[in-house]
Amino acid sequence: MPESIDQPDWRRLLSQSIVTIGQLCGRMPVSGDAIEPVIERYPMRINPYFFSLVQTAGDPIARQVIPDPAELEESGLTAADPSNEYVQSPVPHLVHRYPDRVLFLVASQCAVYCRHCMRKRAVGPKTTISRDHIDQGIDYIRTTPTVKEVLLSGGDPLLIDDDKLESILSRLREIDHVELLRIHTRIPCALPRRITGHLVRVLAKFHPLYINIQFNHPAELTPEARAACALLADAGIPLGSQTVLLKGVNDRPEVMMELMRKLLASRVRPYYLHHPDPVKGTAHFRVPVEKGLAIMAHLRGNLSGIGIPYYMIDLPEGGGKIPLLPDYVIRRDPESLVVRNYAGNCFTYPL
Repeated sequence: MPESIDQPDWRRLLSQSIVTIGQLCGRMPVSGDAIEPVIERYPMRINPYFFSLVQTAGDPIARQVIPDPAELEESGLTAADPSNEYVQSPVPHLVHRYPDRVLFLVASQCAVYCRHCMRKRAVGPKTTISRDHIDQGIDYIRTTPTVKEVLLSGGDPLLIDDDKLESILSRLREIDHVELLRIHTRIPCALPRRITGHLVRVLAKFHPLYINIQFNHPAELTPEARAACALLADAGIPLGSQTVLLKGVNDRPEVMMELMRKLLASRVRPYYLHHPDPVKGTAHFRVPVEKGLAIMAHLRGNLSGIGIPYYMIDLPEGGGKIPLLPDYVIRRDPESLVVRNYAGNCFTYPL
């Protein structure tokens, strides 16, 4: 294990993040005048570790974190919250969409502010989640016995101090009807030094606990990121990846294939491939659904089933997530199916 992964200096690293136009222009050939209005609306934070992965302006890593004037263009995407999270929030910062689980937003800060973020309206230094908000959320969960699973998200829950995070997890684990805890994070990818031995020991107290990480490009699976994942996996925490399909980042079959293979090698199981939500300020990342389906068909023909994620869309107006699948069934007859395999060959399957 690299020594740097377990050093408790992640906060110092985070404090050195690029957050102003002056800091960015000193490091990248970008137009400050064009970007200034963007970060006035959607904040910027690029910590030194993640910035070190950028090779050139506009590369797949830079595209995810460097503000783009396209974020302010009128593009037909006008909803800041197209999946109606606010409408389905019985108390602040908690979303109850599905009967058996809730999304509990316990943090408003991230190690990097992704330009494609579905909650870019609600993260950053201007948003706060108070102790009272946490208490209201836990009280709601405690008094709603249909809730069997709690997903901690935000912002990034792993930016919370260890003691505070342990308190939240402990209070949730004390609720009899809560069976599963899940954390959604980008920390092992975006700030792997945060995954300290102490943090892992805290998390390991609360099994069954699952962690889903957002990895979007093979270059993100550095030795540091893989070491962070190894710490979590060695503690018995199942890891999954919730990748977002992004134009100019991972919308080529060979890139997605390499990403999925590297995830499996890092003991991170591909879980979801999200079609980008139609969120205001993110139109420049969107790709046709047909392209996503073609990528999925390529994966299915060339990769073990354990490495193939579900290709998901989040329906508007709070309709929830559904999977999209390549069209393998050509025709259904009374006594047979006519189907197409991954290579495009047709077969008749008796019923």
